[in-house]
Amino acid sequence: MPRLPWPEYFMNITFLVSERSTCIRRRVGAVAVKDKRILATGYNGAPAGIPHCLDTGCLRERLGIPSGQRHEICRGLHAEQNVIIQAAIHGINIQGAELYCTTHPCVLCGKMLINCGIRKIFYAESYSDELAVSMLKKVGITTVKCQGQRSA
Repeated sequence: MPRLPWPEYFMNITFLVSERSTCIRRRVGAVAVKDKRILATGYNGAPAGIPHCLDTGCLRERLGIPSGQRHEICRGLHAEQNVIIQAAIHGINIQGAELYCTTHPCVLCGKMLINCGIRKIFYAESYSDELAVSMLKKVGITTVKCQGQRSA
């Protein structure tokens, strides 16, 4: 039986991480990896101590805000933001790491990942944000669409 390739292995873990998401609209997981070792994980949802959207409902949905617009009108943090925060809290350097994410990062997360020194991003699902794509490409961060699967 052939072994699962590393990118698929980490992407499958990323989908498992996304199962912790408390976002009603889109479950996203992210995993920072360096030298085939997981450094930090994150999923999207409200900050610690704030009621989850699963319990209160989605502010963006209530206001009719389309996906990909007005990111600041959201109670939640993105999975990529939570990876960066978890690494910082635990004193883990993610510079030079690869990021696995169930969904391609938005421009806000893309800018943060650029400044963190992420060198490569694997993603399973596209996200309509041309500015994010263009900025990541401009600084030489490779993005790779990668297979993975949500757990049953």
